[in-house]
Amino acid sequence: MLYLKSFCFNPFQQNTYLLYDNEGTAFIIDPGNYSSSENTLLKNFIEEKQLKLTRLLLTHAHIDHILGNKFIFDNYGLLPEMHKEEVFFIERLPQTAAMYGVPCDPSLFPEKFVVPGDKIILGAYEFETIFTPGHSPGSISYYNKENKLLISGDVLFQNSIGRTDLPKGDHQTLINSIKEKLFCLPGDVKVFSGHGPSTTIGYEKENNPFLV
Repeated sequence: MLYLKSFCFNPFQQNTYLLYDNEGTAFIIDPGNYSSSENTLLKNFIEEKQLKLTRLLLTHAHIDHILGNKFIFDNYGLLPEMHKEEVFFIERLPQTAAMYGVPCDPSLFPEKFVVPGDKIILGAYEFETIFTPGHSPGSISYYNKENKLLISGDVLFQNSIGRTDLPKGDHQTLINSIKEKLFCLPGDVKVFSGHGPSTTIGYEKENNPFLV
């Protein structure tokens, strides 16, 4: 069975996700853990479930989604995996943190990049990497067809969409990504976003005011 655990972390109220199976094999997606209490909460859950973290995946590399990268490397030896277009944000993390007044450790750089269309394997489960730029130039959504589960990062939210007023954002590109890459998925696919509650593809197609 595939399990999903979400945590709401850091001052930006970002959703960090752990995906794991019955064998305890686990991925972490967008580690936003920021404070010592958040680090402890995440580590305790991993230990209680006896999880073995094997990959650190990023939907994108905005500050709120990578605040925990250094912690994950220090404790589990994992480097981030992301689209190559997101390196810009890793490089600018110190300046971005200073701008927001958020102290943080610098993130390590990836050794390999996620390529759109890659199949990422977690035990018996396969995740498709879907290229969904717009909020950021290298945004990736992770889709598991068997469980009808999509990790969308900051592309699609319940009744909303990602910001495009940040560096390298583009509104029309984002709209195209959602309509052409995500809205072709079945309506009952559950969407787990980078902020806020989960939703479904069908609900957003019918109700999202930015997309109807």
